[in-house]
Amino acid sequence: MDDLFDICDVASNEQGLVNAPQMPLIGDAAPQFVAQTTNGRIVFPQDYDGKWVVFFSHPADFTPVCTSEFIRFQELKQKFDEINTELLGLSVASISSHLGWIQAISDMEGGIKINFPIVADPDMKIARAYGMIHDGASDTSAVRAVFIIDPHGVVRTILYYPAVLGRNFNEIMRIVVGLQTADAFHVAIPADWVPGNDVLAPAPQTTGEIDAGRTDKNRRAWFMTYKQLAADKIYDKLIKKVNKKKK
Repeated sequence: MDDLFDICDVASNEQGLVNAPQMPLIGDAAPQFVAQTTNGRIVFPQDYDGKWVVFFSHPADFTPVCTSEFIRFQELKQKFDEINTELLGLSVASISSHLGWIQAISDMEGGIKINFPIVADPDMKIARAYGMIHDGASDTSAVRAVFIIDPHGVVRTILYYPAVLGRNFNEIMRIVVGLQTADAFHVAIPADWVPGNDVLAPAPQTTGEIDAGRTDKNRRAWFMTYKQLAADKIYDKLIKKVNKKKK
């Protein structure tokens, strides 16, 4: 019987598709791991308790698109710091490869020092646990995955990019700020929102709430009401929360 279950676990289903490996989904706890990084050993996500994390993978060290991305992440690091967000990179290379690569970036003309940690994952255990290895793209490299993980260690957003396409960093920052805004102000975030644009009030849950909002000039439909929320107010609250934690 055990053998039967073993076979079924890896066999193709009725549609001829092989069962895909498990990976965390939005709302799941981020898989735990212990790893060596360019900044030392980490225990994840415990070492990041109370902080947001942008955990991202790249296909390979010493490659042009990945280099452009790491430079951009480093340029934005202070802004991420201000909103209680840590950066954590990963590829399936060794620590020595990572160190050589960030030294090469530093030595470039107009180079920049990469000071956020990069996880070494040569056995691909972490990358596979997070679904960062897509065999159709490559069986030896991680795709450009981004996992945005909240202060409770819960996965809140997942993004995937192919090897040839660099990530949109404005969007990554927008997602982090948007999620923090939604949590801090108990609102929802509409399409194409950027800080300073109107947000959405929670939809009514009772007929009484529907009736109470009938005269609201910002109501588009009974289930859709916009409200103003200034960018200064957002950043003031998010940055104050960070400063409180530092004291």
